[in-house]
Amino acid sequence: MDLKSLYYFTSVYELKSFSAAAKSCFIAQPSISSAIAQLEQQLSVQLFKRHARGVTPTEHGDKLFPLAKQLLGQAGAIKTIFTEKANKQAFNLGVTRGLGVERMSLLLKDFTAAQPFVELTLVPHLENVDARIILKDELKDGEHYIDMWQEDYLLALPYDHIFALNDAVTLKQLDGLPFIQRTPCSAWNNLQDTLALTGISLDIRAKITTIDYAIGLVHAGIGCAFLPAHAEIINQSDVVFRPIDGLQLTREIVLAYKHSSDIVDTLKRLAHKHAN
Repeated sequence: MDLKSLYYFTSVYELKSFSAAAKSCFIAQPSISSAIAQLEQQLSVQLFKRHARGVTPTEHGDKLFPLAKQLLGQAGAIKTIFTEKANKQAFNLGVTRGLGVERMSLLLKDFTAAQPFVELTLVPHLENVDARIILKDELKDGEHYIDMWQEDYLLALPYDHIFALNDAVTLKQLDGLPFIQRTPCSAWNNLQDTLALTGISLDIRAKITTIDYAIGLVHAGIGCAFLPAHAEIINQSDVVFRPIDGLQLTREIVLAYKHSSDIVDTLKRLAHKHAN
């Protein structure tokens, strides 16, 4: 049984789509379809039910998936056993601040599993790197990029704040509001510019650089903060998020690179897989 066919099968199973799996694996969709058809012929079963929105695994597909993952993992382990540590290739990945530990951990787990012979080092995104996961605003001339995550900035409030009862907060309600300033942050600059035009000023209670500290200070009731609201942030306990009427700011996170390589291509595939 071809390991590559099993790999394509697991990709279709996880993404629930032949076309999405083809993009994730960087191959043409007919190659994915052919590999799955070959597996179905070898096993004399149907693995997926096709429908307009993608595919759904059959009972046989559900049964094959954990076995395929185990076999692919064992194949990767065999390669690792016979690879000298000295042969590992160094790869520096630049990472901007505030991307979220949980989703970055899942991405890097998949990356190290797919590239077991790579010695990965995470460094600040402005250092000399092989690729970068950054805000789109931080792209440099000559860099190619793949879209990964996009999230709106929302107002973070203590759960017992009076504005937590509202569906949204108006600009006027921000006047004199105790606030946590997080910089550097382009959204903060845009917020300040908008408030200056309307004659509104904030009561800055603290100045910090990281999202984690901002969340902690909001939780402590020191003030509110303007933060990118991805899932890991929104799921914080004792903090609620509300949009600001008349202010729509979004940040885009991308995988940036100047030159393709086998390692970069793996990152590109995983960027597609983990994108929202």
